[in-house]
Amino acid sequence: MSLISDDRRDAWRAALACMVALSVAMGLGRFAFTPMLPVMLHEGKLDLQAGGLLASLNYLGYFVGALSCAAIRVRPASMVRGGLVATAALLLGMGLLQGFAAWSVLRAAAGVMSAWTFVFASGWGLRRLAETGAPALGGVIYAGPGIGIAVTGLLGGTVGRWGSEAGWIGLGLMALVLVAVVWFVFSDGAQAHAAAASAAVAAPAPAEATTLRSDARWLVALYGLAGFGYIITATFLPVIARHALPGSPWPDLFWPLFGLAVVPGALIGARAPVHWDNRLLLAVAYLLQALGVVLSVVWPTIAGFALGSLLLGMPFTAITLFAMRDARRLRGNSSSGLIGYATASYGVGQILGPLFAAPLAQRTGSFTMPLLVAAAALTIGAMLFSWVWWQSRASMTSAGR
Repeated sequence: MSLISDDRRDAWRAALACMVALSVAMGLGRFAFTPMLPVMLHEGKLDLQAGGLLASLNYLGYFVGALSCAAIRVRPASMVRGGLVATAALLLGMGLLQGFAAWSVLRAAAGVMSAWTFVFASGWGLRRLAETGAPALGGVIYAGPGIGIAVTGLLGGTVGRWGSEAGWIGLGLMALVLVAVVWFVFSDGAQAHAAAASAAVAAPAPAEATTLRSDARWLVALYGLAGFGYIITATFLPVIARHALPGSPWPDLFWPLFGLAVVPGALIGARAPVHWDNRLLLAVAYLLQALGVVLSVVWPTIAGFALGSLLLGMPFTAITLFAMRDARRLRGNSSSGLIGYATASYGVGQILGPLFAAPLAQRTGSFTMPLLVAAAALTIGAMLFSWVWWQSRASMTSAGR
């Protein structure tokens, strides 16, 4: 009884620590820029195209960081600690330093830190949950970005009334406090028997290995469509809503609503039975996000933006959870490399989104076309995941004859 109790306590401790880590790295380190962008636009420090470029530089950093994960041999807990401290310092830097050149470096570096923290915290946390027999707590981990987004969304506009410098410094100080809270949870000793478990995984048969390699390639490619599909809304939602609802107090609330929707989505997604195919779950989540993106185009009202934010937010980290589960299905405890490549693909989609959307919106005066293209990308991703699942099922049926 005591052993079960200790395992359960360790599982919750790990899940909550990873939740905080992703709140800092993703919710603050990456997505604080979304509520701060309107403030910086209003102050005249940026125009829309420069804001889109800063966003893409952050996503470029995310791509580089994710791609480098496969080659990094530092212990996961150490990577998480370093990434969190650096994220807090980079947030402070956005307020203490001025000028587009400095901000470009800071946002790109923040992207690298976000990727490192995300990949290594995910791997560390999911492994700890598997060891303690509590995989359903994965939803707690992936609720972290939503909580961070909601907090930055609610505080960004409020703190931003004192100026963007005060806003960035306030978010950096908040990150430092949160890092201090979870610092001692990330210890390297917890990985000892995980490494042994990883080494004990049996090699698949040649035919199975070929199928697994094909599945891994599809996962990497299609995960990139999710990055492109959501990022235009995630970067410019307050700007889009303010343009559609001039003078309304609601536009600053749609982004926090998106963040809040992430939390139940992650918790519900983690409850999906393990025998349900991750590819079908991903297809459904992509379609929900596509509908959320389209709603902001076809129904640009308070209700439309609110429902769109909910539909975009609920599957946000559930998509990540399903993709990470599929990576573990394909590679077991040695999934960090595949997670890194998939995250890099996601990063490519995120880089292309603002670079495509901001200039087009500035020329046309509307985000309609970029949003419709984003929704189309998500729909194509859903169709292809369904096709890959169907092909896999047909192959298994054929092999069983």
